Amino acid sequence: MLTEYTTPGAALTVSDSATVYSMLTDRIAKTGPDLPLAEYKDKTGTWTTMTSGDFNARVRAIAKGLIQFGIAKGDTVTIFSATRIEWGLLDFALAAIGAVTVPIYDTDSAAQAQRILNDADVKLAVADNQQRFDALDSVIDACPTLERILMLDAKALEALEGLGVMISDEELDERIAAVRADDLATIVYTSGSTGTPKGVELTHRNFTSITRSAQQCMPKVIEGEARLLLFLPLAHCFARMIQYFTIASDEGVVGYLGDTKTLPKDMQVFQPTFVLAVPRVFEKVYNAASRKAGTGWKGRMFLKAADAAIDWSRMEQDGVKPMLRQRAEHAKYETTVYRTIRSAFGPRIKYLASGGAPISDDLLHFFNGIGIPMIQGYGMTETAAPFAFTRVEDLAIGSVGQPVPGSSVRISPDGELEVRGQNVFRGYHNLPEKTAEALTEDGWLRTGDLARIDDDGHITITGRAKDIIITAGGKNVSPIPMEQQISACPIVEYAVVIGDGHPFVSALVTLDPEGVASWLPTQKLPADLTIDEVAALPETVAEIQRYVDLANADVSRAESVRKFAVLPVQLTQDNGCLTPSLKVVRPKVNEAFAEVIDKEVYAGKR
Repeated sequence: MLTEYTTPGAALTVSDSATVYSMLTDRIAKTGPDLPLAEYKDKTGTWTTMTSGDFNARVRAIAKGLIQFGIAKGDTVTIFSATRIEWGLLDFALAAIGAVTVPIYDTDSAAQAQRILNDADVKLAVADNQQRFDALDSVIDACPTLERILMLDAKALEALEGLGVMISDEELDERIAAVRADDLATIVYTSGSTGTPKGVELTHRNFTSITRSAQQCMPKVIEGEARLLLFLPLAHCFARMIQYFTIASDEGVVGYLGDTKTLPKDMQVFQPTFVLAVPRVFEKVYNAASRKAGTGWKGRMFLKAADAAIDWSRMEQDGVKPMLRQRAEHAKYETTVYRTIRSAFGPRIKYLASGGAPISDDLLHFFNGIGIPMIQGYGMTETAAPFAFTRVEDLAIGSVGQPVPGSSVRISPDGELEVRGQNVFRGYHNLPEKTAEALTEDGWLRTGDLARIDDDGHITITGRAKDIIITAGGKNVSPIPMEQQISACPIVEYAVVIGDGHPFVSALVTLDPEGVASWLPTQKLPADLTIDEVAALPETVAEIQRYVDLANADVSRAESVRKFAVLPVQLTQDNGCLTPSLKVVRPKVNEAFAEVIDKEVYAGKR
């Protein structure tokens, strides 16, 4: 195993004039202004197309309006909105004139928004709808730098375009030319899974380097008319980078979708070639297919088909040629199961992309085995999203891929993964001491993840440094592999392994309402039971115990989950236990359920 690795080949060179906006204009210069670039749903729910030339014309018009409003280079502007085409237009307009985008997750509260607005000295805020406009309006008196709130649903961008008629093309072009690669492009506040959110300062160079590097790593994903259906919040760095990745390609089209209630239908209408989502979304796709198959012969066939897909993928990974029987079996399931599951993503789907949280190897093998390779991206907000990817031609399931050109990784003496490259942030906003803590003396970024690197540069994450549980007996336990195994139970939504300072390892488990609804009839239990009633059932405990036993089979007794509690409530963003990207906030879970942990799990024992 290696302690340091740099991807072979010449490091990516980013010119001093390269900016987020130049990725759009470079595309137009190469392929012309008439190819489709974006699609979105209009007020009637009909998908509408916008060419790259029309997209750029609107970006320029909005940028003029921002100048007339008084937004200068370096001024901060907040976007408080769900994913929609206006988010992309405004972001590019701000980047064009050197203003700084400060996104706020559309699920954040007014109090969370207030903290960000004040920490970043935001001058202008743009909300998408009345609800978020009112949230900002309720705190405007406590935000001394905030001059105005605009609302997209009230035609805010059209108003800016009208305001901008006073600005000439020459004045706009001067502003655009003044923006440089090392200028600040955005301040992204971390989702807070490990503590208080911090403002991550990312430059144009950070984004342009990681976008161009990702294109070098994944040329097959963006060849031809690559179509990305984007429904993750653009406040998330991964979603934003993948948007740039697609727009910067020759013929890529971004489908902006803010409301996922009609996602199955939109998959069929938009017809993506690749889809980006967090692991929980793909888990739900698998579980939905399993529930649809039921518990009769169709259900048994689905389970056999799933096992066959996983085995097929594992053989492919190991370079083993399937036997005639296995090829026949795979062909049978292709026509009866696999084709149907693939069709849920639309008729043109080629690839899936997962990031934001760990995903189980079995799920990766399943999708690969049914014919939709899943690319993993690994990174953090501080690296402008993923700095490592699995390659289409080398998925290396079990690893999170190799670093992109221009990035180097190494393992510290304590086993922590560290990274260096043009995509690494310039620091935390107003927090120089936190910046110093995040970087080593020689300038490498500490990721907080424990990892190993093989001879080909594949990175395998083995745990989270801050998540490591140390039992009262001194045993170090990485909770993530155990949690993934337990969460594979169809009625489980989240499993949180605990045990720090306690005599043994335990877990808190929450139930998945959809999974429970499908499971209850199979147990001949009433369908109208509430979640808290289901949580107390012995049948529920027995079902989850089966998956706990599977998890325990892979670890020593000291690391095994000896006891678990089924919580009668769910982990949500509202109770602070989940981030907007659906990662578990461990400190908050331990705090929120301290009484359960002490009285039910450990009964006061230490």
